[in-house]
Amino acid sequence: MSATRTKSWSVLLLFFFVCFGLIGCADDESQALRMGGQAPSFTAEDLQGQLVSLDSHAGKPVILRFFVPDCKYCRADTVIFNDYYRKYKEKGLGVVYINTEPKPGEVQKFASDLGITFPVVLDPDRKIANQYRVQVVPQTIILDPGHKLIGAILGGVSKEQLDNLLLPFLE
Repeated sequence: MSATRTKSWSVLLLFFFVCFGLIGCADDESQALRMGGQAPSFTAEDLQGQLVSLDSHAGKPVILRFFVPDCKYCRADTVIFNDYYRKYKEKGLGVVYINTEPKPGEVQKFASDLGITFPVVLDPDRKIANQYRVQVVPQTIILDPGHKLIGAILGGVSKEQLDNLLLPFLE
């Protein structure tokens, strides 16, 4: 092998070791969100300019739905979230939709078209999504009344899934 080729391979290997080393350092396992772990608190502004915080739902189960308006699953199962919220809000259920690719006009139209009555917040810098380690949407995070993580659902959500995770806290 020529000296130039050996040097190129050495530089390439060094590059990969540095990259993987940085990735490993960035992944703090002690702060990873796990089933049964405490959900991180957040405060964000909703579409009406009101502050919404996880702490305002203390002692109550909460559904956090990370979404984007052009997602077919988000559009399809919002009916389920709307019905579930109407049925259980008096028993303390909180639902917060969190838009991870803020386009305020599109988000407002989405919420209006689908008749959403629970808070819809914008996460322009993905601060909330990053706290919850959400990389792909739609994703639904289910929290018990102590705000411990009891479920994480990627993609569409069914009433049966919500029942299985939340009914023990709502009946």
